[in-house]
Amino acid sequence: MRPSRSEFLDLPSVRLHIRRWGDPDAPTLFLLHGWMDVSASWQFVVDELLRDWNIVAPDWRGFGPSQWLNRPYFFAEHLGDLEAIVDRYAPDGQLRLAGHSMGGILACLYAGLRPERVERLISLEGFGIAPTTPDMAPERYRQWLGELQNPPRLHAYPDRTAFARRLLKSDPYLTAERADFLSRHLARIGDGTTRAGEQRHGIIWNGDPWHKAMSPYLFRLEESMAIWRQVVCPVLWVAGRQSWIVRDFAARPGDWEARRACFADVREEWIEQADHMLHHDQPAAVANLIENWFA
Repeated sequence: MRPSRSEFLDLPSVRLHIRRWGDPDAPTLFLLHGWMDVSASWQFVVDELLRDWNIVAPDWRGFGPSQWLNRPYFFAEHLGDLEAIVDRYAPDGQLRLAGHSMGGILACLYAGLRPERVERLISLEGFGIAPTTPDMAPERYRQWLGELQNPPRLHAYPDRTAFARRLLKSDPYLTAERADFLSRHLARIGDGTTRAGEQRHGIIWNGDPWHKAMSPYLFRLEESMAIWRQVVCPVLWVAGRQSWIVRDFAARPGDWEARRACFADVREEWIEQADHMLHHDQPAAVANLIENWFA
């Protein structure tokens, strides 16, 4: 495996962990992880890259070695963190952004908010979440108030082997070797609960449990679409053929096409034998798309 190195970026409200691979003098590539993931899980893709890259992969606030805030998180905070990260590591020139899931959503939004800064981007299964309607707001706020009174907790596994088995059970395309690696980065020692609700010290997911709390604010698709229409750079949408995300869109005819049409210059690629975590499932295929797109 290609070795990575760790750095920290201190912002006014949070300390972020930044994972680096490659030659600092090579072209810079930002890799943005998804929800309840960590920067280290890009390792499989990094190992498949053929060119020299200066790779910058942050852990979002509340994930991995970045600071956990132990309070509700708000999506826009990640956009602020992203701007601070690119200002630090690529203050001059245009950006190459590749993001998975939440990281892909953030990359697409940032490219619309700062169109002059982004040269090209890849969104790996990061197409925005399911649309909402205003009538969903009352229950959403009630749920949020309830979670303030009873904060979310993570499930505790007895050991990392059990955590790896959990990953293998939910992803049929993940290998045992990769699951073992992920169990050492996607999990940490901490306090969680058993399935019966009893508190237990063990192996928990490497993300602040407050990330599991419901946001009080509804996802407003129309606002995201308005931002996407400001994107001027070429965009590559990448989906796993067997992904639950794709099945979710299939239940909403026309939604995929309407979102895709917001981008002025967009191409679509599919990866076979891959679920939502396609960078875990088929890292060589993902690496090939990344290098072809940015090279």
